[in-house]
Amino acid sequence: MGTYTVNRPDEAAMRRLLEKNPENAAGAILRLAWLQGLLREEITTLTWDQVSFLDHRVLLAGREMPMEREMEEYLRRIYGQRSRVSEYVVCSERFGKPMQPQAISRAARRELDSEDQTAVRLIDLRHDYIIRQLQTRTAAYVAQITGMEVRTLQLHFSEHMEADRRPTLRQPRQPVPVDEFRLWKILQAERNTAAGLALWLTWQMGLSGGEIAALTWEQVDFEAGVLRLEGREVQISSTVRQLLLERRERGGEDPRVLLSDSAGRPVDVARLSRIVRTALIRGGMDQVTLRDLHCSVSRGGTEGGVLELVRRKGAVSRGDVMEALGVTSASAYNLLRRMTGGHKLVRVGGKYYLPGTVVPPEEHSAAIRAYLEQVGFAYRQDIAGVLRVGSKQCSVILRHLVEAGELVQVRQKYYLNTRAEAEAR
Repeated sequence: MGTYTVNRPDEAAMRRLLEKNPENAAGAILRLAWLQGLLREEITTLTWDQVSFLDHRVLLAGREMPMEREMEEYLRRIYGQRSRVSEYVVCSERFGKPMQPQAISRAARRELDSEDQTAVRLIDLRHDYIIRQLQTRTAAYVAQITGMEVRTLQLHFSEHMEADRRPTLRQPRQPVPVDEFRLWKILQAERNTAAGLALWLTWQMGLSGGEIAALTWEQVDFEAGVLRLEGREVQISSTVRQLLLERRERGGEDPRVLLSDSAGRPVDVARLSRIVRTALIRGGMDQVTLRDLHCSVSRGGTEGGVLELVRRKGAVSRGDVMEALGVTSASAYNLLRRMTGGHKLVRVGGKYYLPGTVVPPEEHSAAIRAYLEQVGFAYRQDIAGVLRVGSKQCSVILRHLVEAGELVQVRQKYYLNTRAEAEAR
């Protein structure tokens, strides 16, 4: 087989080209190929719907690519102007229509020639992106984000696979922080796979890899709603219960819970780690392992379990979290406080809600005032509906507002304290 030639561009020349083409179609083409590694066909068909600023990814056919920071900053800058003209990221500046593949190649050729990069082709810009990735990432990860097979990468780019040749360090590896939003998407995508069940058992219920691989149906008590492990019992969440029931219906005579998807055979810890790792890489979490997830849960960081519990119940208390996760009162309090501080939950009294499902405490007074100005007076259940909180919580809120002089209570009715407002004026 002949040598696979890559004509790598001069970085300084590319930087000059990007600077000369800040917002036009040629600049977008060069950036998408060199900074993001897209193929010509992908550049041609890329629409703004495929650019996910929420989770910093470009959504392509059969794969997702993490958006390079420089690429994301550029796309954010041009989004407001370009998206009003066309749904396509790269479009004709004259007609506002998507550019044909040949036109994209001509635009790239014209710009590259202007900087004496005459031997560099559009595909070489993608290859240069692949080489840069291989210098810091594993071939498995690069294959996942580029859509190429590992064997193809090894065949054509083996000399650049620096990350795969690095010696294994002997010191203990520090757990990698877990991106819970991305993990939640992986959990949904892998719901019906062995890897998906293992992720749920680890992330939501705190089982180790060894406990998952050894788990048998005798340890699953559906009636009591618990897993009976050695030395402890773990309450089964509603989602995991449903997954276990579905797997039980599909399973045969094997006593083990977790069987491989292909052969239907039990998996050992090493195999379990590999299939979970594959699922995580497929979802863009290439640095995270099953051990990282278990360590995060062991440190009391299982925010995903709390969010699933809140979605199911609507609101939770500290006691609910203690019971569901099997943690102490102090651990539950610290976890809920961290999630509230990170705006993942909203606390109203002793209950915690998802953002957007309840009026936050700092807006209670204004929301009640606006409602009473419209209707004149209201009962407690009316105001509870406005705030979207429980009746008991609403009683506490109303009592504080009455004590502060903002409201007046007449039997079971509440009014605005217009006298106090008049005196204040």
